[in-house]
Amino acid sequence: MNLIAYLIDKPSDVNVILGQAHFIKTVEDIHEAIVNTVPGVKFGLAFCEASGDALVRFSGTSPAMTDLAMKNARAIAAGHSFIVLLENAYPINVLNAIQAVPEVCAIFCATSNPVQVVLADTDAGRGILGVIDGGSPKGIETEADQVARKALLRRFGYKF
Repeated sequence: MNLIAYLIDKPSDVNVILGQAHFIKTVEDIHEAIVNTVPGVKFGLAFCEASGDALVRFSGTSPAMTDLAMKNARAIAAGHSFIVLLENAYPINVLNAIQAVPEVCAIFCATSNPVQVVLADTDAGRGILGVIDGGSPKGIETEADQVARKALLRRFGYKF
């Protein structure tokens, strides 16, 4: 078995959702879940088939994000994995809808941070072991950090 750490290729302001699903209709169902949750959203989606034709299936509303999703899916090459790149939305806006898709088994991450995907490559294929999402904590938040965190959430409209 070989271990691989793949850094997802994406602009710093783009959010990524990486997950695992189990059926060819995953692409259409995740696409519908996203556009029905956030009208006008710009995203790209790619899914790695694990059997049959074993193709990278794709969809999206942004050609640039769709191309980037396909590139990342091809590089990750883990059966039944999917990647969504969101251009003008946050994962919090679509995550529940994606998790409600019957084919979705797991979500590995949903973030705008740099993400490394830790992969196991064997004779049988490739699988995702986990992700490294951003950096390690640098300390414990102070009272001033708490005030700043709460202000940020209110500025974004997530808290009142």
